Amino acid sequence: MDLKSRIVDEMKAAMREKDSERLETIRMIRAAIQRKELDDRTTLDDAGVLVVLQKMLKQGRDSFKQFTDGGRDDLAAKEQSSITVLETYMPPPLSAEELDTMLNQVMSDTGATSIKDMGKVMGKLKPMVDGRADMGALSGIIRHKLSS
Repeated sequence: MDLKSRIVDEMKAAMREKDSERLETIRMIRAAIQRKELDDRTTLDDAGVLVVLQKMLKQGRDSFKQFTDGGRDDLAAKEQSSITVLETYMPPPLSAEELDTMLNQVMSDTGATSIKDMGKVMGKLKPMVDGRADMGALSGIIRHKLSS
């Protein structure tokens, strides 16, 4: 089952169960997907839906941090519940060992030896780990490996 169908099915289940918090988040997800499809005049596949979900997760985490810093625990709790729902649609994250193995493989494939080769490594690694690893943290790891 593709991701969009799963989202629709879970929306129906949330309606039946009268789970208003989950239903609200799923409706936001569907609206974001439909907006992206209309803007791009295309139909999103699973990879496209994951891009939308990643963007929503990043925004949610930023909002959570701002609400927490601002002492708005009520809004932070609501944002955290939305983040939890969004994370259920993301692929399982890569372990540190899997990530290290992939990184070493890409570095040997591209012949990367210095920080100048970081763009090549990131370009090849990004599609492999998209949605399964934090690209900001991964960038730091790559930078460290290439500067050693």
